[in-house]
Amino acid sequence: MIKQIPKIQHTESGNFFLLAGPCAIEGEEMAFEIAEKIKAICDRLEIPYVFKGSYKKANRSRLDSFTGIGDEKALTILKKIGEKLKLPVVTDIHSAPEAEYAAQFVDILQIPAFLCRQTDLLVAAAKTGKVVNIKKGQFLSPEAMKFAMQKVMDSGNDKVMLTERGTMFGYQDMVVDYRGIPEMQAFGVPVVLDCTHSLQRPNQTIGVTGGNPLMIETIAKAGIAVGADGLFIETHPNPAVAKSDGANMLHLDNLEPLLEKLIKIRQAIN
Repeated sequence: MIKQIPKIQHTESGNFFLLAGPCAIEGEEMAFEIAEKIKAICDRLEIPYVFKGSYKKANRSRLDSFTGIGDEKALTILKKIGEKLKLPVVTDIHSAPEAEYAAQFVDILQIPAFLCRQTDLLVAAAKTGKVVNIKKGQFLSPEAMKFAMQKVMDSGNDKVMLTERGTMFGYQDMVVDYRGIPEMQAFGVPVVLDCTHSLQRPNQTIGVTGGNPLMIETIAKAGIAVGADGLFIETHPNPAVAKSDGANMLHLDNLEPLLEKLIKIRQAIN
């Protein structure tokens, strides 16, 4: 199915594929800086790469949290990156009307974890004909994701990916049950491990989600070791000043050495 993604490269390398970029589009210059650097790394390492950026953030704890620079402005930036760098692009959608609109700008529509059971949203995404990446709800078992997947397929679209992004552990922590990766792969679709959102620490008293970025490498290594098809990593040149999810993003300078280690693990298990 990965070969069905428009503009995807290096599919014959045998490497995992990568969805990576900032949490949210903060501006054109920043987005291109990140996309160009990751593309250069992935071209050198022959990793199939998809640029990720949210054009808006609908799920925020506080009303004063950053939600975006404007829908059309951010989506236009995503489209420019796809066209100029010849990269596939993925973004989140949050309601059924957004599906058709966002599909005009990107190659993959991503369903947020909190919304993975929303039938109207899944059906609308499916009907665009785009690849649909469904994030597993923090509240769902891996087995239950077959029903979300089936809603897309029953709507006439078999281009589906599933993403493991951790399970709630109490009120303010998350854990990854790595058994879920082969369990979801048994449905016959690619499975991605979200290495950054899996380390979120939600429900903080200040109303801003925390994280544990020091564990990103550990999470990623384990995911490749158990055979994840792809990885999802949010990254930023300066996470401390990122406008969204800076607490659990990987510093962009740390991405290349991490990917080099992960390729070695991939080669060892194949």
